[in-house]
Parts: sequence; C-alpha cells; structure tokens
Amino acid sequence: MPLRRSMKGMPMKQTELVEHARKLWEAHGAKSIAEAAQKAVALEKAGRNNLARNWRRIEAILLEMRGPRQS
Repeated sequence: MPLRRSMKGMPMKQTELVEHARKLWEAHGAKSIAEAAQKAVALEKAGRNNLARNWRRIEAILLEMRGPRQS
C-alpha cells in the first residue's frame, strides 16, 4: 500500500486536508483544533516542517468549521 503524502512529509492537497479535518472534527469535536495545533508544534520542534505545515492548514480548516465564536 503506498504511503499517503502526509506520511512522506509532502504537502497534502486541499481536498485531503479538508477530509482529514472533517474526520477529526467528527471524532473529537472542538478538541480537534487543539490536537492539530499540538501536532504542528511537536513536528516543528522535531524539524519536520512540511508535516507541520499540513497540520497548521488542518488547524485553520477546523477553525473555519467551528465558525465564529460568540461572546
């Protein structure tokens, strides 16, 4: 089975990112935003910047999915 782009550290297509974000949201709800951010930070610290960029993009998609916050 071929490795997915994200596992190789390559940039993912927007459709792949949206699908991944949707699945995370369904599984973890609003907590998925923090999870994506934590994964990005860990990958940045490890020097895996391409993977970290994918997770930052997923985080941004999740923020859009959440919608505006109410005060």
